[in-house]
Amino acid sequence: MRFCTIPTINYPYRLGRSFCFLVNYSTSCAISSVNIIEESNTHNWNYLQLQSRMQDRAASGDLAEALETLNFMRSITGKPSVYDYNALFCRYLSSENVLLEQLVQVYIGMKRFGPAPNKTTFNILLNGLLSLGFLRDAYFFVEEMTKSGINPSFTFLSKWLKKSLKSGNLVDSIWIFEFMLRLDHLPTEPTLAMFICLLCKSKMLEEASRFCAALLSKNLTFQAYVFNPIIWALCKSGKSFLALQLFYMMKKKGMTHNVCSYTALLYGFGRECLWVDLYRCLDQMRSDGFKPNVITYTVIVKFLCDDGRIGEAFEILKFMEREGCDPDLVTYNVIIRALCLHDRAYDVAELLQVIHNRGFSPDAYTYSALSGGIMKVGKSQIAYELLCYVFSKNCTVDIVVYNIYFHCLCQNSRSREALSLLNRMAGGGIVPTIVSYNTILRGFCKYYKVEYALKLFEYFEWPKSGPDVVSFNTVLSAACKQGDFVLIQRVLHYMEYRGVEPDVISLTCLVHYLSTMGRFSESLRLLEFMVSRKRSKK
Repeated sequence: MRFCTIPTINYPYRLGRSFCFLVNYSTSCAISSVNIIEESNTHNWNYLQLQSRMQDRAASGDLAEALETLNFMRSITGKPSVYDYNALFCRYLSSENVLLEQLVQVYIGMKRFGPAPNKTTFNILLNGLLSLGFLRDAYFFVEEMTKSGINPSFTFLSKWLKKSLKSGNLVDSIWIFEFMLRLDHLPTEPTLAMFICLLCKSKMLEEASRFCAALLSKNLTFQAYVFNPIIWALCKSGKSFLALQLFYMMKKKGMTHNVCSYTALLYGFGRECLWVDLYRCLDQMRSDGFKPNVITYTVIVKFLCDDGRIGEAFEILKFMEREGCDPDLVTYNVIIRALCLHDRAYDVAELLQVIHNRGFSPDAYTYSALSGGIMKVGKSQIAYELLCYVFSKNCTVDIVVYNIYFHCLCQNSRSREALSLLNRMAGGGIVPTIVSYNTILRGFCKYYKVEYALKLFEYFEWPKSGPDVVSFNTVLSAACKQGDFVLIQRVLHYMEYRGVEPDVISLTCLVHYLSTMGRFSESLRLLEFMVSRKRSKK
């Protein structure tokens, strides 16, 4: 049993157990010492010999023998001292056979019978536990240390926090960080940045904002990279004005931002289509002496294209060239996709020529942008021909391009060809996604091959997260349209077997089927169930 799980209120019970353990140990050690003295017929055991023997036993991981030797020292006045216990802990923790339960019992024995642990005792125990990777078990000794009126060192707490963050244990990391703040200890900037980044990745934006405010209240300055993760996280979650407040709060405290900080704000304003604020922020960035880079401009271009402002996106491209900031292939891919979505084939051809003249070779993202955009405007045949050309040239493509190609094939009644390609693709090392499987299922269901589609559920090697509700809805919808009650039952049973809950689309398909079959009372009951479930979720 790990002693980190023992709450403070249970110490008296633990102490009783330890007392029995140590009293028994003391008795056995006394008997052993008499035997040893009689057998050796000598009384020349001196302190240095006992100390050396005890340390050797502890270093070998034999705590029982080490404690027995420590007990022999009682015949020497003032021994064993706290320094002897510290040496025992240090050597034992460096061994490869550490039993934490026995270690804590020895510690509790020191508290109960003496000598009392000192600061060095706690430092040895805490640093030893960290080196062994027993991060959570350190809580016990940290609490014991503070109860003794001794605070852990900054060095230990920093090391503890860093190890906890690297292990991904956010709950423990928060506790350690708050404990450090209470002691007025601030982690190093790299550790702070790691902590804030982990909070943001875990969607704990409120906690991250609270800790940032606490840090700013210290009237200390930090480098921009410490707070950039929270600015980015707020902007990505549609809270760009909160990010802006934090941005100016940092500026007021004398902190200098960098290009990444401004790019985050521009991302937020673009994402929320706040174009006045975006251009104002861009001007402020330049007036503060920061030059936008290709990532900054690509962010702006992306959101302009998403909002249908392709003309403005081209103006940004021209501005980039005037500033000597050349667009990269990512920038061009973003615009290509937007042009395809707006059916501007001539502009696409011109831009592809520009890309060629600049020495870029189209990559998997270029092909997916082209074919995906063309597919979106309903020109599946053109997309199919483009992808056929791509495959004939043995271009390197990813699963996104394959998924678009599957869609083209299935749109043109070639689902079996798509299935065959999927098998070859998987054999070649490219792992299909749920989108790949769902696309092929939709292809078979489109032409009423529902029975075969249902068989594919067992044939496909689904990832851990699939099949999902979209997979089942694809087959269920087709079965409902065919009015095949047996197939509908099979789909619903299989959904239950896989633990997938029907959603509003599943239930709507069933309502439509029941109504078509004239089973209006059942259809009405299902509608009432849908309404009641929607209310319960609010």
